[in-house]
Amino acid sequence: MNVFQAIIIAIVEGLTEFLPISSTGHMIIVSALLGIGKDDFTKLFEVVIQLGAILAVVVFYWRKFFVFDKNRLNFYLKLAVAVIPALILGFLFSKKIDALLESPLTVGITLLVGGIILLFVDNWFKEPTIITEEKIDIFTALRIGFYQCLALIPGTSRSAASIVGGMQQKLSRSVAAEFSFFLAVPTMAAATGYKLLKGKELLMAHPDNLKLLLIGNIVAFVVALLAIKFFIGAVKKYGFKMWGYYRIIVGIIIIAAILMGYNLEV
Repeated sequence: MNVFQAIIIAIVEGLTEFLPISSTGHMIIVSALLGIGKDDFTKLFEVVIQLGAILAVVVFYWRKFFVFDKNRLNFYLKLAVAVIPALILGFLFSKKIDALLESPLTVGITLLVGGIILLFVDNWFKEPTIITEEKIDIFTALRIGFYQCLALIPGTSRSAASIVGGMQQKLSRSVAAEFSFFLAVPTMAAATGYKLLKGKELLMAHPDNLKLLLIGNIVAFVVALLAIKFFIGAVKKYGFKMWGYYRIIVGIIIIAAILMGYNLEV
């Protein structure tokens, strides 16, 4: 991986991490198109640059994270409870998840299926009763956390799974989207920390890789800031149907390319 390739993948991560279109799925496909081998560093890079996206959420919603009042402890508690299912299942099935990360066909199918769901989700959940984050209780947060586990399948989208889960739990569109952003912080921090711990020898042996990670995180941070602001406005105004159409188109293209014999394996 060179600097140009690192920047391209980081842009894709920043653009797609908080949109319901699967950042992992897009990075798998872009890596294939760039001709990057799926070596240990590429796998590490695609996870660790999520740190930049995490920081974008923290900066964008800094009052939620750093202005301490009587609701703040409850806010952190809800995030801690909601992240538990993904931590447990992610640890138990890490090898199977890594194997799926090398399958563009899995990405194509899950993008397509998820896109069809997004076409109808606005009509399924028309009468939300939770219109502020403070109204989310611990058990609701936990149930949303179980929905998030669907994103362990590449192409599903952590954002889409947790947003749909939130709307099923009677959250409004914007509150479901924002809670998905908040939940990304502990989820992605845990995944990043675990990956760094496993890959520390790789980084120590190749110092240039640290430079690529730094560049990738900076780019992902800047792009994610813009994407978050855009997505919240788009969700309030248009809902999720537009993202459904996008997923369906991309999913069909990927599946068709594979059936036609194009090698998207990386």
